[in-house]
Amino acid sequence: MSVIDIQNLDVVFSDKPQQALQLLDQGLSRQEIIDQTKAVVGVHNASLKVAEGEICVLMGLSGSGKSSLLRTVNGLNPISRGNLLVKDGDRTVDLANCDEATLRHLRTNRISMVFQKFALMPWLSVLDNVAFGLEMKGIDKKTRQASAMEKLEMVGLQEWAHSLPHELSGGMQQRVGLARAFAMDTDILLMDEPFSALDPLIRAQLQDELIELQKNLKKTIIFVSHDLDEALKIGSHIAIMESAQIIQHGEPEQIVLNPQTAYVEDFVAHTNPLNVLGGRTLMTPAHKLEQQGNKVILDSNHNLWVELEQGKIVQAGKGEQTLPQQEWQQLSKAEKAEGKAQSIAKGSFSIASPEINMREAINLRYTSQLPVLLQENGRFAGVLNDNNFYYALLGKHFVAD
Repeated sequence: MSVIDIQNLDVVFSDKPQQALQLLDQGLSRQEIIDQTKAVVGVHNASLKVAEGEICVLMGLSGSGKSSLLRTVNGLNPISRGNLLVKDGDRTVDLANCDEATLRHLRTNRISMVFQKFALMPWLSVLDNVAFGLEMKGIDKKTRQASAMEKLEMVGLQEWAHSLPHELSGGMQQRVGLARAFAMDTDILLMDEPFSALDPLIRAQLQDELIELQKNLKKTIIFVSHDLDEALKIGSHIAIMESAQIIQHGEPEQIVLNPQTAYVEDFVAHTNPLNVLGGRTLMTPAHKLEQQGNKVILDSNHNLWVELEQGKIVQAGKGEQTLPQQEWQQLSKAEKAEGKAQSIAKGSFSIASPEINMREAINLRYTSQLPVLLQENGRFAGVLNDNNFYYALLGKHFVAD
């Protein structure tokens, strides 16, 4: 179900946007419109649905329109044409036509925002910064401070509650900004390049923390970024913008494997597929493999095969030799932190889920020196062999077969 539904949206920064809109309809470029009218087209004909609980990343270079689009969702930018529907309980509000009272209600109860600059008030303690929005809502001090402390614990800053912002590092200050947004307890969270000013290691850590927090909070998040690796890492969907327009929208793997324009393909060429692609996308599916009776041929050059019974793997081997199998399960973050590791013996087929990521699958291939067998719901789903990995690493934009 869509929580945010953007329909043919135009944003023109001008006191008289109608002339610019007419020129847009005639096919003039943004620069031509600036030259003729001095009006700036921030967003042109954008349509986008954001589902409940997803992280949708608006991605593009500076000036592409991503922040302009984000800021229409909470009414910071005016809507010149089109519709922007936000679900609010049992009703749907169109920001293109809503009054000031409705807009205030959405900003107070429905939509929160995290800015690139931390925007903390230097004279307030960390705790009071987090509780500030609740104070503006008229919530009593005891209740709002209890809620703020709970959110600080969530981001690991409870010990800094009574410190001033300047006593915290940049990454810690950004955590305070996150806690402040979470404290408002709104379902929709807008994040405008919140990690871009941070050092790479701190940035990666906060990305991981956001992903972990989202598993529990299940907010609907629109996240602006100019970093495609960041977008691919955290986004459940990505909308790539160029010249104020959305030129491609889809799941991360779709964006990487099937860029629809030369602009997107150029972006994708510089990404690390290890962080994005998974077994389901890369595998050669079972139905495309040669079958000889109950045997499925995994690699005819090396005489590797798997034998099935009602779709289930019974045995696998090489030539006349049957080789052992080991099931592989992904370790949780806590298990990895405890130093736990899984070992796959050389010469043993590893059996994993199609949800395995590419990095882990390559490690299994390297350790076992055999293709990775993929099984789902007790049935053989496909195989990951060297060709699948090579095509992905070389940037071949199609599902390997």
